Formats: sequence, C-alpha cells, structure tokens
Amino acid sequence: MLLLLKINIVIPAHNEANFIGATLQSLAEQTLRPNKVVVVDDSSTDNTSEIVESFAAKYSWIELVKNDSSTEHAPGSKVINAFYKGFYKLDDDYDIICKFDADLIFPENYLESIAQHFQEDPTAGMAGGFCSVQRKDKWIPENLTGKDHIRGALKAYRKHCFIQIGELKPAMGWDTADELLARFHGWKVITDESLLVKHLRPTGMNYFEHSGRKQGEAFYRLRYGTLLSLIASAKLAALKMNPFAFIHYISGYFQAKKKKRPFLVSEEEGRFIRKLRWANIRKKFA
Repeated sequence: MLLLLKINIVIPAHNEANFIGATLQSLAEQTLRPNKVVVVDDSSTDNTSEIVESFAAKYSWIELVKNDSSTEHAPGSKVINAFYKGFYKLDDDYDIICKFDADLIFPENYLESIAQHFQEDPTAGMAGGFCSVQRKDKWIPENLTGKDHIRGALKAYRKHCFIQIGELKPAMGWDTADELLARFHGWKVITDESLLVKHLRPTGMNYFEHSGRKQGEAFYRLRYGTLLSLIASAKLAALKMNPFAFIHYISGYFQAKKKKRPFLVSEEEGRFIRKLRWANIRKKFA
C-alpha cells in the first residue's frame, strides 16, 4: 500500500510561457497529487506569470512567486537561487522535495512511482526518471548522461537526505554535487528508466562557450583532479557530439585551478568523490 507522502515541488521559470502550462497541467493530472507546487518566475519578460496565475486560480496547491534577478547568463547559480526563493515559501511539513524544470511533461504516474521508490527503499535519498526528446513522431531518451545520474531538471529528494547534503550549490555542477554528497552520506540514488518525461526544449540545442568553461570549473571545484577532469570532459563532449566542448571544459578547469576558485566540497568529501569516480570507471572495464 502506497503511503500518502507529501511531495513539495519548486519550479524555477524564466520566459517559459510556451511550456509552463503543459508542465503544470501534467502535474495536475498526476495519480498522486503533489502537496504544493511553487513556480518561481525569475524575471520573465513574457507572460509566464499570467499562465501560472491562471493555474493557481484553479488549483489551490499551485502558487506563484516572483523573483527579480540579474539578466546575466549564470549557469547553475541563477536556477538554484530561484529555487530557494520558492523553497523558503514552503513550510517544513513534507516528505519529498522536488526541483523540476518548467519545460517538461510528466507521465501521469510519475510522482506515484517516485514515491513508491522512496517508500520501498528507506536508503533511497534521491530518485528520478529520464528526459526524452521528440524525434519526428517518437519520444526517445535524451542520452546526455549516464544511467545512474538524475538530470537537474528532475530532482526529487527524501527530506532527510536533502537536509544532510546541505544547501544545493549555487554553481554549475550542482546537480552532480548533490548526488555525490548523497552517496557520501550513505544514501542511494535511484533512477527509473520506465519513467520517461517529455522535454519540450531539449538540452544542447544551443551550446555556449561560457557554459562549457563553467562546466570545467565545476570539475575543479568538485575536487576531481586533473586526470578525472580530462576523462569527464572527454565523455561529456562525446555525449554532446561537440569536440569544441572538450577544449572549453579543460580551459575552464585550468583557469579555475590557476585562480584557486573555492571548492564546493570538503577535502574528505573530495577524497570520497574521487574514489567513487575511479571505482565507476574500473567497473566499466571489468
């Protein structure tokens, strides 16, 4: 029997008028209704707010929060800062907290299935499905990450895990840091390939050199070290099918190293992360 777990969702949104309605409609049609959905309109210049307000008038559990932030392109930090604007509007009475993107259509059993994973495994700290993209008339998995990683668009955390890992890092790489820290504290990260979410605006449609350098900086700040960063950069560039990305990642890594950018994790956490990464690499060649 599935317990009625309280699920709170925060959705940062910037100029998502073309998509946010479909996202909210799919959440309204869930077999397990969320306890609360807070959409943070992060300085949109379109009618994102009006669309969210129309849903809030219809569903008491949907709320709009407006946030005035810089228009600067700041991968990672901008979305996390917006997330916390919404998170702090919620009370402490929840079992699962989710950070979702505003351009997704969820299958109607998504939240129920996620809740089931948490209920069945008390060591599950995070859970999520996978994004899919439309190719002609078919929706196929968006293969930009490994099968053991939950995209930043689809994060769901058990409350105790969310508290233990500390605040999400306002930087590029936050959606890797959270999983590594969850594992550091002994939690499992559960991915469910049967849960395919429609991604209306696929990642990678545009590639920005600035974002690539920020990603390389994230490898440094996560204490990967040079060799692991080279391997991670090559793998990510291959997934994106963009050879120039590798150059930008590595450039960002060495710039961060030269400038001694502050780390996102402690020395102890860094040792754990490197050990885990090398173990995963060895497993693939075993």
